[in-house]
Amino acid sequence: MKKDGHIHTPFCPHGSNDSFEKYIEKAIAHNFTEITFTEHAPLPNSFMDPTPNQNSGMDPNSLLPYLEKLSYTKKQYENHIIINIGLEIDYISGYEKETRNFLDEVGPLLDDAILSVHFLQYNNHYTCVDFSEEVYLQFAREIGSVKDMYHLYYETVRQSIDADLGTYKPKRIGHPTLIHKFQHALDTQIDDDLLIKELLLYMKEKGYEMDLNSAGLSKTLCKEPYPPFHIIDFAKSIHLPYVFGSDAHTARDLHQHYNVIFP
Repeated sequence: MKKDGHIHTPFCPHGSNDSFEKYIEKAIAHNFTEITFTEHAPLPNSFMDPTPNQNSGMDPNSLLPYLEKLSYTKKQYENHIIINIGLEIDYISGYEKETRNFLDEVGPLLDDAILSVHFLQYNNHYTCVDFSEEVYLQFAREIGSVKDMYHLYYETVRQSIDADLGTYKPKRIGHPTLIHKFQHALDTQIDDDLLIKELLLYMKEKGYEMDLNSAGLSKTLCKEPYPPFHIIDFAKSIHLPYVFGSDAHTARDLHQHYNVIFP
């Protein structure tokens, strides 16, 4: 059974206009039996998106059309492929209450969801740490060191696991080593294996599953999946549940590197 559990859509404000049907037809052609569309959920109303275009999350006015379109499309293809209606939910430290309220409202309409960390809080402001190489390097300088940045990222992911986000809180942690996205822009490489393994063990202990995310292999300054191959082996060794996710923002990238991850 082949599943891709992390797919974006034409409703992504920083993605492509490729139609749902284009993704679905490609998935069927590549013998996938199940997919989950996980568009970036709208960010909390009181949160100021720090990216230049403020387009990290879906426009709140697009949420209902997104859900309605997926519900219709799911029925259209029900004899050909399992389609799950999902969202990628941002965990943002300090915005747990707003996120819980959102999930209480939309959760009953979802089949699946991912909980991800993109924003890190430091000195009373937030940075989208995976936005660009320049932002990444500047944040490392601001916080003191790359090692400190890595520690903050993994600690924030751990906070997302501990956070009370209500009944409909996602149980899959998105791209758990996203902090590696621009690692080859650094002067030296940081050995964070112990931090990652501790995080995965904590996910296992708390009953979470991992988004085994292949997108990093397409990033020229990352060159590895999230998490890297040897950590995937570790995840398997501790029997941490995982779901492959291509994190595709275009139909072209759908299922990217699946055959590399699962040769």
